[in-house]
Amino acid sequence: MSNQAPSLAYSLKRSVVGLVLFALVTAGAVSLTQVLTAERISHNRAEAAARLLFELAPPQEGYQLNIDQPLLLLAAPELGHSSPFAAHLAYQQEEPTLLLVPVIAPDGYTGKIELLVALHLDGHIQGVRVAHHLETPGLGDKIEVQKSNWIHNFVGRDLNNPEPEGWTVKKEGGEFDQFTGATITPRAVVRAVKRSLIWYQENQYQLTPQIERHAQDSLEDQ
Repeated sequence: MSNQAPSLAYSLKRSVVGLVLFALVTAGAVSLTQVLTAERISHNRAEAAARLLFELAPPQEGYQLNIDQPLLLLAAPELGHSSPFAAHLAYQQEEPTLLLVPVIAPDGYTGKIELLVALHLDGHIQGVRVAHHLETPGLGDKIEVQKSNWIHNFVGRDLNNPEPEGWTVKKEGGEFDQFTGATITPRAVVRAVKRSLIWYQENQYQLTPQIERHAQDSLEDQ
């Protein structure tokens, strides 16, 4: 019995050490996978964001866009930004033409909807794209340009087209279609786009010199 007791203790010790090592290796593998996955997700989202920028400011239409020189803007809670955020400028013939602004709709059906709104500097919309959302497949995801043409309804719009009361879905007396079985998602997007127009109108006086300085700096760097 005296010989068996040390042997049993030794076996238990080996088992515990083995379990600890297994747990450490597993935890390390999981952590490494998370890091690599996070980097891949971040890279993929950056690529997707760049594609959206070039969709809204297509080179074949004469737009020049340097995504490595963003325009840093002050916090705009109405756009979903509680701290300074990056926007982009697009140029035609070396003149700033478009301001591409990230906008967050906080009131989607399943959470916030991230948008990119391209505004001509005279205040009308060049286009809108959805950067990220978690809306219901087959219903709310029709805000994606790949799923329907609905998002193109914003092209050429401004705060006078439609009138203020028209900036909602038709179910509520507005000019924008809702989706069958899904009203909350398109309504959230329409409201967010309207807020971006109001934000630009109210801040245009302060934005104009900043845009001009950024444009001059960008040209000097070329």
